[in-house]
Amino acid sequence: MTASTTSPAAASPDTAGKAGAWLVLLLAGAFEVGYALSVGGSEGFTRVGWSVSAVVFFLLTLFALSVALKRIDVGIGYAVWAGLGAVGAAVLGPVFFDETLTPAKALWLAVIIGGVVWLKLADRPARAEG
Repeated sequence: MTASTTSPAAASPDTAGKAGAWLVLLLAGAFEVGYALSVGGSEGFTRVGWSVSAVVFFLLTLFALSVALKRIDVGIGYAVWAGLGAVGAAVLGPVFFDETLTPAKALWLAVIIGGVVWLKLADRPARAEG
């Protein structure tokens, strides 16, 4: 008698696709940071270089987000994408612009990061017992 066994460590195609979608969502978040910083640097779209950068990052972030949302629930994906963009822009704003990152801001950014992590964990499929 031959028993077909599947290792718990083996990823199903759906699990692998979901992991890929989360990687694309992280990429979309990085593009969102680039977009937010570019819009800030464009000074109301009056600086050409920053303005062109903003348009390119805008198109990239929307494309990557739309690809990720094929496998991730819209509410979860959008919240993670927006959270990554907000945290990234707040952390990198002081690097590129005359902005400050106070301890209070850092605390609330940590809360956002915690929320993003918990949303990711909540999106895991339940383990089958047996």
